[in-house]
Amino acid sequence: MSDKKLADIQKDFSQWYQDIVYEAELVDQAPVRGCFVIRPYGTEIWDNIKSVLDKRIKETGHENALFPLLIPLSFINKEAQHVEGFAPELAIVTKAGGKDLEEPLVVRPTSETMIHFMFAKWIKSWRDLPLKINHWANVVRWEMRPRAFIRTTEFFWQEGHTAHATKEQALEEVLLMLQEYVNLAQDYLAIPVIKGRKSEKEKFPGAEKTYTFEALMQDGKAVQMGTSHLLSQSFAKSFEMQYQDKEGKLAYPFLTSWGATTRLVGALIMSHGDQKGLVLPPKIAPIQVVIIPILKKNADNSAVMDMANLVKSKLEGFARVKIDSDETKSPGAKFFKWELKGVPVRMEIGSRDVESKSVVVADRLGMAKESVYIDNIENYIRELLENIQNTMFERAKERLAAQWHKKEKLADFGPEMQEIGGFYQTGWCQDPECEKELKKYQASTRCVLEEKTFKKCFNCDKDSVSDVLVAKSY
Repeated sequence: MSDKKLADIQKDFSQWYQDIVYEAELVDQAPVRGCFVIRPYGTEIWDNIKSVLDKRIKETGHENALFPLLIPLSFINKEAQHVEGFAPELAIVTKAGGKDLEEPLVVRPTSETMIHFMFAKWIKSWRDLPLKINHWANVVRWEMRPRAFIRTTEFFWQEGHTAHATKEQALEEVLLMLQEYVNLAQDYLAIPVIKGRKSEKEKFPGAEKTYTFEALMQDGKAVQMGTSHLLSQSFAKSFEMQYQDKEGKLAYPFLTSWGATTRLVGALIMSHGDQKGLVLPPKIAPIQVVIIPILKKNADNSAVMDMANLVKSKLEGFARVKIDSDETKSPGAKFFKWELKGVPVRMEIGSRDVESKSVVVADRLGMAKESVYIDNIENYIRELLENIQNTMFERAKERLAAQWHKKEKLADFGPEMQEIGGFYQTGWCQDPECEKELKKYQASTRCVLEEKTFKKCFNCDKDSVSDVLVAKSY
């Protein structure tokens, strides 16, 4: 970690983001273009997100399984829309063991085809339904414009896959998991999100319907945080996934899939970071409290260290705590380091604090810096961590509201959207030709909303079918 100054977040958001992911030691470059090594601190953030989501996946009746990395190319070709959607992004293995393969193998871009091949073997009776499987994995999609966490050739994620007897049950599953994602984003990542349905053009290849939850970053660009798909029966038919229903007839199950990726870490950075570096929500932060003993050279610092260890022991029952006792760095250098890494709470303990039996507590949001007696330190830190979490969400909500615009015609709001970004809610006739017009302003539909407040389409004079949210995106 260097003392490099971050790029100006207001003037060059893109470079600011690049500076943070490297200077805060979240990632490093890998030798293959578009691939990144996620370093321990970045991995801890992802692990904390994973543990929350994995717990909820299991509590909602799903089981984890592991599936192969390599998929026969013929599997991908079974579903026409699927292969058309993924063909440009596929990495294909043609040689193995020094020989040409009889059939090329695809490095998985997603696991629908492999998992559905297995579902066809496992589902034989209505008694086998519903089947609910989740898969934590890495996937490869050849990325032309890589950006750490946000768009990478290889990324890590979970992908859930389920099979149901009826479309109603499948849709219920799709919306259930979408809401779980929304809860994760808002309750843990402190990121307000908008949920809705993707347009036909933007939906997952091979799906009947795709639902999304979208967030807006500080620079006014949208991030698709994750998706939940009603696949219906297209993949089931492609893989001859038939079972005997209660009437003894052969039927095809209705399928779903849903996933969230390490992109969530990128969204976390861009939603909350500031000129000093990362700002991490306490619920996700690898270190929630860092204790910095103020050590004097050529002096007995044992009393200060004893106090630091005592405070740590008081907090360890409910918080992730670290003591930074590195004698090679000054207190100022340590403050810089842990602010850059986004630790929510910093404590300073010097010889005077030992005498007064108190510690100096500062929060990463800059709300307060005060002396707290150690007898009350547990209650104070509990409340402070909760306050930081809630304040981060409220600040992000206020920022979203300020960047949310309701406008009627693309010709009027298009240039503004292209220049400053933001979410633009408008009316849409749902004609793909009108949707294409958004490209002129480097924008796209993010999701179709349930409400209808506009009478006419943003581009033509046809009646609006429903409101739509449009924005520039990553």
